[in-house]
Amino acid sequence: MARQIPPLNALRAFEAAARHLSFTKAAQELNVTQAAISHQIRGLEARLGIQLFQRNKAGLSLTEPARSYLPALVEAFDLMDRATRRLTQHGQEGALRVSALPSFAARWLLPRLPRFRDKHPDIDILISANERLSDLEREGLDVGLRFGAGFYPGLVSHRLMGDRRLPVCSPTLTTGEKPLRRPEDLRHHVLLHDDIAEGIEFDWKAWVDFVGLTGIDATRGPGFSDSAMVLTAAIAGQGVALARASLAIDDLAAGLLVHPFGPAVRTRFEYWFVTSQRSARYPKVQAFREWLTAEAAESEAKINELAAELGEVEALNR
Repeated sequence: MARQIPPLNALRAFEAAARHLSFTKAAQELNVTQAAISHQIRGLEARLGIQLFQRNKAGLSLTEPARSYLPALVEAFDLMDRATRRLTQHGQEGALRVSALPSFAARWLLPRLPRFRDKHPDIDILISANERLSDLEREGLDVGLRFGAGFYPGLVSHRLMGDRRLPVCSPTLTTGEKPLRRPEDLRHHVLLHDDIAEGIEFDWKAWVDFVGLTGIDATRGPGFSDSAMVLTAAIAGQGVALARASLAIDDLAAGLLVHPFGPAVRTRFEYWFVTSQRSARYPKVQAFREWLTAEAAESEAKINELAAELGEVEALNR
């Protein structure tokens, strides 16, 4: 059975006028003219076949049918108001949910998060680390931190920083019987491969070809499915990694890794902060973006200094 519901604008006009017992105040509340309120109420009375208001010396008053009709309307509008507020405020409260690549989360984001907590102790962060491209809306995520070309249809995106790939290794490999000091010395060492980057970013084969090394099979050596694992192996002295500077910058500063030589290669992809149109308005998302942008700018400045020291080339198409 179809619902018998009069036009919503007419109901709103009646409900506001009945609460205020004034067409003028109802018009002010609804931001319309007094004539519009009168027109809506006359139409509602005609539709219902019932007189809703009476005018007397004391002013405007409700008829008996209108007095019995009003409480249900007030309750209905209150229900719609609460439901709408819950809908529009969904995600504004509670933890900030962030999706990021496992390598970026482990090597760059997590070491910096204490500084965000110090600045915003009221915002908890939940990190979802995975290699796949998350659907933010469908998965209930507030923010995605992505490494790509910056084209994310339907999402709000902000560039965080660019990156470089450069050779890194444990300091132990730069001493000993066959110290790693020049690119030619790579023939005496194990190359560690980032399987995620192979064929997509500038990898060892491209790097060796670019510097003109011969007698080196740049495809040999262990491979890892996560960029953070490559760095862990390099720190342990298991070989030489062609690492993203963003992921290695803290280990380089701590002396766990060194960069024996260049060049550093600018990556084709960059880091981006992405969010939905709705989530972009949340204060917690805005606070996180502001903090993250400042942290990324600091890291990018260090990466640029490193690239200038080692010499830099643009990424080559594979």
